[in-house]
Amino acid sequence: MNDAAHKFGHLSSANMSSRLLMGMIILLAVPAGAHFAAAQGTERSGEEVVNAGCSKCHSTGVSGAPKIGDKAAWSKLESQGLASLTKVVLTGIRNMPPHGGNLQLTDTELQRAITYMINRSGGHWVEPISTTKPPAPRTGEQIVKAQCRKCHEKGLHNAPKIGDRDAWIPRLKNGLDALVRSAINGHGRMQARGGMANATDAELRDAIVYMINKGRVPETTTK
Repeated sequence: MNDAAHKFGHLSSANMSSRLLMGMIILLAVPAGAHFAAAQGTERSGEEVVNAGCSKCHSTGVSGAPKIGDKAAWSKLESQGLASLTKVVLTGIRNMPPHGGNLQLTDTELQRAITYMINRSGGHWVEPISTTKPPAPRTGEQIVKAQCRKCHEKGLHNAPKIGDRDAWIPRLKNGLDALVRSAINGHGRMQARGGMANATDAELRDAIVYMINKGRVPETTTK
């Protein structure tokens, strides 16, 4: 076999391997997020906690409470860090009673409320996860719509477009696990975990599978 034929055979073999892997992803991959059956925990989100209680003072700034959206007031608080702000809320300060006046709130819920108000006032904090139970997993579609689509929808910075099989095949040459690790560690212009710090490894894997399969109907075989 001459060099050209050998090279062609090598490329064909690699391409066939990638397409075989692609077929396995389509046929065998569990639907995004379906392998998680745990129901969402009862702990409330920061927005829910704020709307139920904190907003009574923080939406208007009554009694000296920093008003939600007041970047100047909240930037000073943000510099203190979440641990320090949580301690203040737990013990109470001035007209605010301990636990923000609601002793049924968990520490995590209070931290989520603080984070929500910080973010509504110019901050970019990640909402804390529960320390007593795992958070409800998000589907690959949810992760893509929340973050990945910012680049993968239009192919910004050479990102493979959602559903563009030809663009994804070369990236699968070392297997799906290698592609997931690349997303976890960051690659090129893409930050670690795709810029979504609280995305789990499983959620990133589902997001990748979703982007590869988007708009494709799984092939079936008949005997």
